[in-house]
Amino acid sequence: MAITVSPSDALIIVDVQNDFLPGGALAVPEGDRVVEPLNRAAALFEAKGLAVFATRDWHPENHCSFKAQGGPWPPHCVAGTPGAAFAPSLRLPTSTIVISKATTPERDAYSGFQGTELADLLRRRGVKRVVVGGLATDYCVLNTVKDALAHGFQVLLLTDAIRAVDVKPGDGDAARAEMERRGAVPITVADLA
Repeated sequence: MAITVSPSDALIIVDVQNDFLPGGALAVPEGDRVVEPLNRAAALFEAKGLAVFATRDWHPENHCSFKAQGGPWPPHCVAGTPGAAFAPSLRLPTSTIVISKATTPERDAYSGFQGTELADLLRRRGVKRVVVGGLATDYCVLNTVKDALAHGFQVLLLTDAIRAVDVKPGDGDAARAEMERRGAVPITVADLA
């Protein structure tokens, strides 16, 4: 299936940060495997002059999602730390718009749309369809896709550029099935032209 991207498309790269890669504070198994396909997608969007967005967790040290504050996760992606930096091998175009989320102690955000200007920024650019990949399938990718659909955007899900945490075995497969059930179209980077 060849899909020609156009000015009404944008790429959203979700949370490809050091703490989510192997060896990181909250590592996603094989999380590093998303980088190469996302680099190819970003290069295509850049060559066509199309919008690329990169979301990131940008937590304060006392964030509510951390175990010390009663949350489910170890400290991760603390703003300004090496763990919060984008993967060094991720080649983001210089024009990439960075969306920081979950930036206050008391509010978590799994979605790149939650508490950010992402929807408005997409609409201002005339974007109708978003191409989404990144980490993790069963958390931030799932919630970003759900919110994109809720905001009225079409979604193409890059199935070769997502990986799951799988806290419970099968969480990633269930998340992918839910995204597709809600209307996300599964594709691979090779489908993009």
